[in-house]
Amino acid sequence: MRLTINKERFLAALANAYHAIAPKNPVAVLSNFKLDLTERGMEVTGSNNEITIRSTVPYILGDRTIITNVVRGSAMVDARMMTEIVRRMEGDTIFLDIVDNAVAKIEDGHSLFRINCASADEYPDIDLEPSGTELTIPCNVLADLVSQSAFAASGKEQRAILTALNLEAKDGVLTATATDSARLARKSVKIDSDVSFRTNIPARILADIVRLMEGALETRIFISDKKALFMFDGNVVSTRLIPGDYPVTRSIIPTVCNYKLQVNSQELLNAMGRIAVLSADKEYAVKLSMSEDHVEVSVKSDRHGSGNEPIKTFSYEGERLEVTFNSLFVIDAIKALKAEDVTICFQAEMRPFVVKDPKDDSAIELITPMHAY
Repeated sequence: MRLTINKERFLAALANAYHAIAPKNPVAVLSNFKLDLTERGMEVTGSNNEITIRSTVPYILGDRTIITNVVRGSAMVDARMMTEIVRRMEGDTIFLDIVDNAVAKIEDGHSLFRINCASADEYPDIDLEPSGTELTIPCNVLADLVSQSAFAASGKEQRAILTALNLEAKDGVLTATATDSARLARKSVKIDSDVSFRTNIPARILADIVRLMEGALETRIFISDKKALFMFDGNVVSTRLIPGDYPVTRSIIPTVCNYKLQVNSQELLNAMGRIAVLSADKEYAVKLSMSEDHVEVSVKSDRHGSGNEPIKTFSYEGERLEVTFNSLFVIDAIKALKAEDVTICFQAEMRPFVVKDPKDDSAIELITPMHAY
């Protein structure tokens, strides 16, 4: 394989594929990129058995020629080494020559590197062909869907299904649900398709995929029983699915609101952020005390002491109520909503409560209270 390639485009492809390279992969071969120079262009593939990314640099982009002096072929090269070398080179154009499937010669007119490489035949055969149910969605819509839900997934592997973001398409609506059993986040968006599917994608991986989409306009999604595939801006990303039935969560979202607090988001975030400093030894437990004429957040710690701060901008409906909760959960929920004001609806002191945007019902954040300190 031999080619001359625009450094900027080549580095972007390497950087994208590198997101799939694990720092310490038990499968040694997966510390490498697979490079394929095909009729489509330079394809850079990285994988870690959970996620696979193939990023393609085309021969021509708009009116610019990106790749010239082509001899097609394939090779396998160390991913970190290749990325760092290209990143540090000063020239605008990179010349790459694979010699006898053993040495990769990389130069830019200033620097010359020769690094060991291997035959691409040693790389695992990974299925990156689209299959299953197809859905096309704007990338910014998918980003909102994920950012307002994935944070509530569990980070612990004891119950693998709770590390997933459950995606369900039905009746022209795509709904994302995540829960770690102490909190739940759900976001729904309308889609221009009457497709139907239900699947469990690792929440952490899906959040990474969405970050890769920055600047892309739309993505094609393919959902099958074995994988989820995302295609956008010359990138193909495949992720494993998490098997099993996702918990039934619709029934636990309360429909009755006996106590309702509407408050300025930033004021509540600031107050909880200050007060919670004292509660790190008690799972960041904060008490919210509410009445029609006074709302206050407070902390009491046997180890560190106590603190309280009134909330000035609020509207409250209901009898006096005190609720204790993990402040980090509420902070995450408010930040995810990205709303100027939030409404918090309570049923009772020890029943799960809802945090939502008063102007948008498409996202719901549900939090389970803690026992009062």
